[in-house]
Amino acid sequence: MTVADSPARPAGPPAGKPILDGRRGLAPHIAVYVFVIVPLLALLAAVPFAWGWGLGWTDVVLALVFYVISGLGVTVGYHRYFTHGSFKAKRPLRVALALAGSLAMQGSVIKWVADHRRHHAFSDKEGDPHSPWLFGTGPTALAKGFWHSHMGWLFDRDQTNEERFTPDLLRDRDIVTVDKLFVLLSVLTLLLPAALGGLITWSWWGAVTALFWAGLVRVALLHHVTWSINSICHMIGDQPFAARDHSRNVWPLAVLSFGESWHNLHHADPTCARHGVQRGQVDISARVIWAFEKLGWAHAVRWPTQRRLEKLARAA
Repeated sequence: MTVADSPARPAGPPAGKPILDGRRGLAPHIAVYVFVIVPLLALLAAVPFAWGWGLGWTDVVLALVFYVISGLGVTVGYHRYFTHGSFKAKRPLRVALALAGSLAMQGSVIKWVADHRRHHAFSDKEGDPHSPWLFGTGPTALAKGFWHSHMGWLFDRDQTNEERFTPDLLRDRDIVTVDKLFVLLSVLTLLLPAALGGLITWSWWGAVTALFWAGLVRVALLHHVTWSINSICHMIGDQPFAARDHSRNVWPLAVLSFGESWHNLHHADPTCARHGVQRGQVDISARVIWAFEKLGWAHAVRWPTQRRLEKLARAA
């Protein structure tokens, strides 16, 4: 049996575990924006200064191409397909999605899925690997929670039990093989842009700048966009649908995250293939899944229904 045959369903949390709740004051609310926007502005400000001094159109195009491939590998592959079984895929697509997701350097496919299924099983409760609400609701506690949910949790040495959360993937030989290749794929995600940059510009300097911008900077940006779904999208934003946690929609992240920041609907209906379901909500990942379906590469897609959305909205 493969993951395509048996869509995943996260295990339920144990009874009696408390859910952290409460509203933030103005100071920590502003601090969230400062923590996120200031570093991003610093990165953006570096671009015009670097133009002509180590950044060219070759680097920009390569960075964009690898950002899209690795980013969709995470959102369509790791997340909507492998974690939640939002659609079923033919074998070549299944393997391609696992490979593409590995290029994001966010962890091997089985480890990533195990952590994320654990997150849904204990969302914003004790046991959630990256909830920002585990330390309290005061300014200091939320600052600590933001750091923990954004990237601090990555340094926790505890490992999610893959036998519990990903037994379907452990039975899939193709995915186990890709999982074991993660270190090699992480090296290739940096060396491939460098090799292409060198060949396109026919220079060693072109290889160096492509390694930096299309390799390192691209990976770092995608890291922080993904981590922002864990942190920002559980702290600020709208909640139009009923969910048992603090998941929220944050529209400024929609394009960079390929639609993942419409996070409230996702937690209200985790197996839904489309997260941006309201008017004007751009969801690039959903459009890619739609294209896969039209091409015959994917089937049994779990698209949202109006009845289901109305029910979730009424319960919010």
